Amino acid sequence: SIELNVMLSSDMNSKEVKSIWIPGPVIIGAGPSGLATSACLQQKGIPSLILERENCLVSLWKLKSYDRLRLHLPKKFCELPYMAFPQEFPTYSTKQQFISYLEAYATYFSIEPLFRQEVLLAKYDSTLGFWKVRTSKCEYVCRWLIVATGENSEPVLPDIERISSFQGRIMHTSNYKNGVGFQGEKVLVVGCGNSGMEISLDLCDYGAQASVSVRNKLHILPREVLGKSTFGLSMWLLKWFPLKLVDQFVLLCSWLILGDTRRFGFKRPDVGPLELKNNTGKTPVLDVGILDMIKAGQIKVVPSVRRFTDKGAEFVDGRRAEFDSVILATGYRSSVPSWLKEEEFFNKNNGYPATPFPNNWKGKNGLYSVGFTKRGLLGLSMDARKVAEDISQQWDFETKHLCTLQSPKYV
Repeated sequence: SIELNVMLSSDMNSKEVKSIWIPGPVIIGAGPSGLATSACLQQKGIPSLILERENCLVSLWKLKSYDRLRLHLPKKFCELPYMAFPQEFPTYSTKQQFISYLEAYATYFSIEPLFRQEVLLAKYDSTLGFWKVRTSKCEYVCRWLIVATGENSEPVLPDIERISSFQGRIMHTSNYKNGVGFQGEKVLVVGCGNSGMEISLDLCDYGAQASVSVRNKLHILPREVLGKSTFGLSMWLLKWFPLKLVDQFVLLCSWLILGDTRRFGFKRPDVGPLELKNNTGKTPVLDVGILDMIKAGQIKVVPSVRRFTDKGAEFVDGRRAEFDSVILATGYRSSVPSWLKEEEFFNKNNGYPATPFPNNWKGKNGLYSVGFTKRGLLGLSMDARKVAEDISQQWDFETKHLCTLQSPKYV
């Protein structure tokens, strides 16, 4: 635990608030990124404090994900530093299994975040040389600030013409749990990433008629090739072959296993799936059965929505259809620009570090980011280790310097 020294000071808005000095780093966010960073710091002997706006750990997984969600990659690629998954967990662990792993992780490393501490403003005080982090309750002052709120902080709600005129039910995937209550309905799923595809499949399992709207080109890959994870196989091949050649191999395997996805209404991008992921962060869709449902006519593929109508939607090809409900599988965005006041490290437009991976983790004046690599759990674990190592070097130097100043001198 951290001993907090409390004092009264003036906050950034010139109102008297309680100011709390934190000797170690302050971490914003109690998701996998925040937990991994806290554990890595602890291994270096550095205390830290996590601030979390919700009332629980890993709130995105607990509060804003659908029930049938599983890890898209084998569990060995999703482990946080210093703790493996239980051996009895399946290769593609369920949502509840992953949550239980993260809770056990927090317990093992004695990580106790402060909940309901939404950060309203974080700003570096160049005069004092410290960060001031203002929440709804008080202000925290620290030497190091670690942004671990992740890439999926706020739901993206698309600005589609006349969307407010639709008279049926409309929700973002962050509010979707399962298909209970959708039986017999015609449901339009706007967005065809992994979430949109899996929710379409889930709706069909509950007796709904799902249509998935496709706006952009995308790669659909088999989850496994010859019994091996497509991702794991790709990572192994990249040790020996160039990325473009591995992309060609993956696409060949996809064609042999899934066939030509254009017949289902999906056009592939000109850039290969791995190169596209590296350049843009756009993740290929892993087929978990949706193509069979499309082939059987139980899920329809429709074009991008041009505008909504009172009872449905008009598509870009001029066709119209009526729907009872609309689910927006339109993703999430970073919320960092709304509260972090700094000019260089984070891009104000998209909330990502301006410097791409692998140099995305360190800014100036003790500012760091974890979980913005566009490389999932594997990427955030890499970030957490780098951040802890970097802070540890500063911590050791400053601690030794402080001890030197405080040690008695003999003549």
